Amino acid sequence: MSGSEMEATYRSVRENVESVRARIDAAANRAGRRPESVRLMAVTKTRSLPQIEAAYAAGVRLFGENLVRDAGEKYRSFRSDAELHLIGHLQRNKVRAACDVAACVESVDKLATAEAIAARCREAGRAMDVLLEVNTSGEATKSGFASRDGLVRDLEAIRFLPSVTVRGLMTVGPLTDDERSVRRAFRSLWQLREELRAGFPGVDWSELSMGMSGDFEIAVEEGATIVRIGAALFGARPTP
Repeated sequence: MSGSEMEATYRSVRENVESVRARIDAAANRAGRRPESVRLMAVTKTRSLPQIEAAYAAGVRLFGENLVRDAGEKYRSFRSDAELHLIGHLQRNKVRAACDVAACVESVDKLATAEAIAARCREAGRAMDVLLEVNTSGEATKSGFASRDGLVRDLEAIRFLPSVTVRGLMTVGPLTDDERSVRRAFRSLWQLREELRAGFPGVDWSELSMGMSGDFEIAVEEGATIVRIGAALFGARPTP
């Protein structure tokens, strides 16, 4: 990338970060929330290191990656004050590598995954924050706990795992232009969090990760504390 291309990338990403932050602030104000209660995550799937550096230069400190391999390549030697979350489905054979690079796994959707994370973290002498992913849309293509009962059953064991700390819930909104359906999915995650907070008061339920480039303002209005933004920061993903 030439110097002029780098400058254009930094300028574009900075402007996009400022625009997205302004939209987050406006949505939070509409909902009577403090704007600073919502963290902006830059999702860097398929994005280049110069784009990631541009987001960092624009003040972003929370980053998300879908693939463990890409996370290791991009973030193993990245800035020490950057926080990396893994947001894609985590396979058992990728847990070791995930625990070596991430601060949080947002996509825990079964007890076995949490147990594997706990085992690797004990071995490495570290702790891992996790979010429990919930399928709020009912779409078969999406990962996540499909029922409240299934989540509660696994949570009974997950909350006692050493080296693993549950910090809240995550969901991916339905792929639709119907705002009511999107809002219903996000509201259901907030309501589930409140039920779990009452039933499991010893667990930290501070985080609700929900909302992406097309629906993050609705997510903020419905209680999101983390919004996962890719295209609105970096533009459309390059075609393979």
